Amino acid sequence: MDVRSRLREGLVIPAHPLALTSGRRLDERHQRALTRYYIASGVGGLAIGVHTTQFAIRDPKFALLRPVLELAMEEMRPHSIVKIAGVCGLTAQATKEAEIAADLGYDAVLLSLGALKNATTGQLIAHARAIASIIPVIGFYLQPAVGGLLLPVEFWTQFAEIENVVAIKIAPFNRYQTLDVIRGVAASGRAPEISLYTGNDDNIFFDLLSEFSIAPQRLRIVGGLLGHWAVWTSVAVSQFNRIQEAVKSQQNIPSELLTLAWQVTDSNGALFDPANGFQGCIAGIHEILRRQGLLDGPWLLDPQENLSPGQALEIDRVCQFYPHLQDDEFVAAHRSGWLS
Repeated sequence: MDVRSRLREGLVIPAHPLALTSGRRLDERHQRALTRYYIASGVGGLAIGVHTTQFAIRDPKFALLRPVLELAMEEMRPHSIVKIAGVCGLTAQATKEAEIAADLGYDAVLLSLGALKNATTGQLIAHARAIASIIPVIGFYLQPAVGGLLLPVEFWTQFAEIENVVAIKIAPFNRYQTLDVIRGVAASGRAPEISLYTGNDDNIFFDLLSEFSIAPQRLRIVGGLLGHWAVWTSVAVSQFNRIQEAVKSQQNIPSELLTLAWQVTDSNGALFDPANGFQGCIAGIHEILRRQGLLDGPWLLDPQENLSPGQALEIDRVCQFYPHLQDDEFVAAHRSGWLS
């Protein structure tokens, strides 16, 4: 697969959650069902071993990174979707994880820099080059509230100059920092070769509908790699197709898309729990999947990680207000087959 060309098309790429039993062991049946659900929904790619999958899968007491990547690959292999594995840690760990991903047949890795908090820009770039020598790299601006680093324009310029960087997921949940990435890619001279993907789950539609004019260049965020798209995915694919049609038409943006944009942001507020510093962001995703029967329960690896106080009521509210954002009927019609 020419991963660079595929990413340039603009894709829906959910960040894959982790299915666990009540004993907090890998629930293979529901993990496979999730992957099958995303593929049936029409996604263009999947990202596994990323923040939504829980970084703790790398902890030796769980040792789940390779098993989870292998399981997902078994389901994805027959399909022409972009297969992305998460990579994190210091260089020795990140290199090993990149080698595992390459060995399993993944197309690219999403590179988290959260472990290099005291590194200089030069050290961060050297780290990224080491990973890019193994497998194509997708950069990741993870918001600091959940472990990311603040990264200046100069970093993104140098990062974009790395030949095997194929895309960047922009997820600082901050307008100024989002622009830093876009400015850095524009300054690198490699904008035509690097696909920009939104990871700003609080601003999905506006990122995808916007054109960024940095004279003489015009850049667009062409797709999304999102935890939010791990739920109600078939509807998200339909919404994304409508956005692509609106962008290609070069006409005025339909007002209904702007209304949907705020409704999606409101629903994300319930799922991702910004009211409590995003403490319930993964638990919120699990709660929707549990209600739909795609997970057997809401369990995360950390027993202390649960929905925040009041979050379940917020999820109830957005489910009641926005039934058109949900795909319960689609899931109900196919769930037994995915779980077989």
